[in-house]
Amino acid sequence: MDTIEIQESCEQGAVGKASAWKDEVAPPLRLSPGSLLFQEPGTDCCIIAMMGSKTKFDPGIVKEGLKQTLLKHPRFSSKLVINGGKKRWIQTQVNLENHVTVPDVDTEMESPSQFIEDYVSNLTTIPLDLSKPWWELHILNLRTPEAEAVIIWRIHHSIGDGISLISLLFASCRKSSDPEALPTLPKQKQSTYHSTNPHGCWSLFLAVWSVLRLLFNTFVDVLLLVATIIFLKDTKTPLKGSSGVEHNPKRIVHRAVSLDDIKLVKDSMSMTVNDVILGITQAGLSRYLNRKYGEVDRGKGAQQKSNQLPRNIRLRATVLVNIRQTAGIQALADMMNNKSKAKWGNKIGLMFIPFTINALQNGHPLDCLREAKATADRKRLSLEPIFTHLTSKYAVKLFGSKLSGALAYRMTFNTTMSFSNLVGPAEEISLFGHPIAFIAPTVYGHPQALTFHFQSYINKVSIVVAVDPNVISDPHLLCDDLEESLKIFKHAVLTNSSAC
Repeated sequence: MDTIEIQESCEQGAVGKASAWKDEVAPPLRLSPGSLLFQEPGTDCCIIAMMGSKTKFDPGIVKEGLKQTLLKHPRFSSKLVINGGKKRWIQTQVNLENHVTVPDVDTEMESPSQFIEDYVSNLTTIPLDLSKPWWELHILNLRTPEAEAVIIWRIHHSIGDGISLISLLFASCRKSSDPEALPTLPKQKQSTYHSTNPHGCWSLFLAVWSVLRLLFNTFVDVLLLVATIIFLKDTKTPLKGSSGVEHNPKRIVHRAVSLDDIKLVKDSMSMTVNDVILGITQAGLSRYLNRKYGEVDRGKGAQQKSNQLPRNIRLRATVLVNIRQTAGIQALADMMNNKSKAKWGNKIGLMFIPFTINALQNGHPLDCLREAKATADRKRLSLEPIFTHLTSKYAVKLFGSKLSGALAYRMTFNTTMSFSNLVGPAEEISLFGHPIAFIAPTVYGHPQALTFHFQSYINKVSIVVAVDPNVISDPHLLCDDLEESLKIFKHAVLTNSSAC
């Protein structure tokens, strides 16, 4: 059999051998435009997901569980092969010993939480081995205040979008209360409009008005998108990264807050959970930046004042939006059992979320929430994610992934941070028999110094913060500010309720 020597990734120094495509048992699969985009310099991203367990992980049981679940998924048993400049997924035999790492650690160390934080940070500096499927698992049987052990997933973003990958991990789990049952996610309530005259001219007017607003908002968002690619940049703040930030090590921390508190604020303000989380982030950023600018002013001998923030700060977050409806947990579980062919791949769009920096300092705390809701409502009535998805898709097809990658780099680098929010199971789940205490996913490799990810699980929400420590040296303080902002909102709505 003739073989072809293939340089799998010159940029990361990995060299592998692969059989010619026609000789492979399984047919090669083309990479989607999104998968190609996530392999370009500047947008070469990996997903990190930490899962804490209430018991020590048994490596043997974990490996056996992987054989029965993830290894049956085509992407987790395929490696990248480049032949004649064309990239394809080629199925291969997976040796779990090359994917599962169980380091020998001192279980009596003084600060296991700091060790895990340093361990994850070090992982962000090590490229994945491209001669094998692009994922790995690290088991750290160290007791922390949150869990008895921690498992760390590292998966290249080209394998799939974040929602699909997290859903796939959930599909590998089972309910702790019923070891045979798959986890279930809370159903999101769809907002509906109720008119006092649903069949009259007023309904027709509202429908036309909504369409006009949708078109206008999309037009404005597209103009801002083009402007961001060409010249429009966020304000240079203590949160904004510089050129090359995507290559720097990242430090990843997380903090758990009460989901019940978020729901209390949500119900009191007639909002969604997403609206409240957006408000918490906006208020927390305002608190953090106010302190940072105050430190600068004190260093210059300026008089202390309550509001240290400069005027007109432009601070935006890039948000990746899943365009295609994600396959359910059951469908993904069936996929791993070869019972179905659920849709898979990176079918995502991008949108910008602007944050108003000064909300908590210059007004009532609840005004910050109202502004966040107004921003979210405005963004819901826009086709910006669909436009960016289609633009990226056809740019890759017509001009190649390098141009699309360059455009994505400009859009991301000229904004300050990334932001995402995912719904998790409402009851305890177990991974191969190990009850899960917390879930904390994030991403790294994009040209920003700050990433926020919110992940709900049971009655908690994990705030996961990934930072470039050269830019943001105190990520725990940033978590403090978001946690304090939620407490302020909770106190404000309770005070208002008592006053009424």
